[in-house]
Amino acid sequence: MKKIIILLMAGLLCSQSLNADTAPAQEILPPGYGPLQFEPPAPGSYALPVIGPAADGTVLTSDNQSIQLHELMGDRIVLLSFIYATCSDVSGCPLATAVFHKINRRLQKEPRLAKQLRLLTLSFNPEHDTPEAMRHYGAGFANDTVDWRFLTTATERQLQPILDQYQQSIQKIYDADGQFTGTFSHILRVYLIDQNKRLRNIYSVSFLHADTLINDIKTLLAESDEIKPQTDQPARFQAGDNKQRYEQPDYQTQSIALNQRRGQETDLIAYAENPPLGLPDVPVPADNPLTTEKIALGRKLFYDRRLSLNDTFSCAMCHIPEQGFSSNEMATAVGIEGRSVRRNSPTLYNAAYAPLLFHDGRESTLEQQVWSPLLAHNEMGNPSIGYVIDKINALPDYDGLFESIFDRKAGMETIGQAIASYERTLNSADSPFDRWYYGKQQNAIDAAAKRGFDLFNGKAGCSACHRVEKSHALFSDYRLHNTGIGYRDAMQKTPAKQKIQLAPGVFVEVDSDTIKAVSESKPNDLGRYEISQNPDDSWKYKTPSLRNIALTAPYMHNGSLSSLKEVLRFYNQGGIANENLDPLIKPLQLTDDEITDILAFLQTLTGGNVDELVGDAYAAPVGDR
Repeated sequence: MKKIIILLMAGLLCSQSLNADTAPAQEILPPGYGPLQFEPPAPGSYALPVIGPAADGTVLTSDNQSIQLHELMGDRIVLLSFIYATCSDVSGCPLATAVFHKINRRLQKEPRLAKQLRLLTLSFNPEHDTPEAMRHYGAGFANDTVDWRFLTTATERQLQPILDQYQQSIQKIYDADGQFTGTFSHILRVYLIDQNKRLRNIYSVSFLHADTLINDIKTLLAESDEIKPQTDQPARFQAGDNKQRYEQPDYQTQSIALNQRRGQETDLIAYAENPPLGLPDVPVPADNPLTTEKIALGRKLFYDRRLSLNDTFSCAMCHIPEQGFSSNEMATAVGIEGRSVRRNSPTLYNAAYAPLLFHDGRESTLEQQVWSPLLAHNEMGNPSIGYVIDKINALPDYDGLFESIFDRKAGMETIGQAIASYERTLNSADSPFDRWYYGKQQNAIDAAAKRGFDLFNGKAGCSACHRVEKSHALFSDYRLHNTGIGYRDAMQKTPAKQKIQLAPGVFVEVDSDTIKAVSESKPNDLGRYEISQNPDDSWKYKTPSLRNIALTAPYMHNGSLSSLKEVLRFYNQGGIANENLDPLIKPLQLTDDEITDILAFLQTLTGGNVDELVGDAYAAPVGDR
């Protein structure tokens, strides 16, 4: 998880160390000196909009080292505040320093949070506030809790562009003889900057308080835990849309035609014949041996929109390569003509190993599984098996392909075998975890991830269902369990308003009655019971693999949990009580730090060959009419 820096440019430095809880009694003090007079919203219960980019500039450290602000920000959270050391205005520089000092002391009890924060105090009086002066000024606040830097610039000329970009206004005060008095007229502003070097909040005197700043820091940290689609693709391939800046009012689509995407083919059969580190041998049916030609045909079919009723929908439109061969942007899938599907799109990574397929385990082979979405009215919408077969056999670009591989035209069996052969190559491992656990590379993962793995196998009990073997790890028992998610979905009352997603990161609240008036009735979902007709199987769903889990949000069979942190909190509370709750599901009593460690471990499960598999997908032909 990226760290976040709070760059606090309060613009003012004080001439002496301040006690954050005291100030001259004869003056009316700003709120930041005392206890907060209202109950702030809980961290993560609100959003901090992106205000704009945080500006860069050259500064001097208290050791007289020249460095760029962006380099100091790194990947932490930062508060940037402009001060001057001789300021005596209690509503100015001393307030900024006092609030920082209070944060510094408070976070001694939250060391993991402290390590993700940096405080930057930058003087706007370089003539007086030299690096040595700033070193003396900061000496009274030094400790090992928060990284607090005291900065200046070499000259006013070097300082001015920074002030301008942060819109920090200052003005020197002169006496009657035109001599500079050593004081400044200025307005205190403190800037909250996230790990992507974006301004997320600007605090004035009335709102500068340690409680609100710490809550905002935690909100940004919670935001960074949300698993989002990867957008920075390697140069070898390029997505159709990098899905950035959707939240900006000036957003313009960066979509390109599918046939203009860049990609690079890879040797897919190698991932089945020689699976990456951490995976066992791939089970291949005796009646459907893998060949390069068969895999290529299955790949062509997988990305062909003409396999749907109206030539608009391919398998890859629910199992999106750059989104973990799942769909990050929808809790539940949407099929042909926008028809609703009641369950989340499961990832296809390592599907070759699954003895049961679909969330309810209703199919046992990839060859059989293919036909369910092809025929589902709300997925690809084809009216019959024969319709699909006749359509493929009539397409000129398939002429002779099936005959050369199967010695016969396309049919129910051969279509299933071809697509299954491609899916059987989407094997991804050789993750940082694999290189540490199976490759014995001790530095492949960090200490937090190692602690998380111990918890995963111990106190948290995750490995009871997400299995790890001595020679390999599929991270699933491929059994069906009732965690309470399905029960809650079936039994909960519809709220008066619901959050509707318009685009990635863009939500609005809509009256439930309005939604009901224009929507299909939501079908009930009883899980495995619908297959077995055994009441004990109500709301049971298959254990998913955790490989590449950071790429495949949202989570659970209905996509109801949007982040891994939400998933861990759900299991930490013991799921949702119901008469068929799996006995393995019980309260875990994990601390916040332990949850953070498990998250760190889960982040190490992303396969080392993901880019190659996605790049190969982008190189595939896209069938379209």
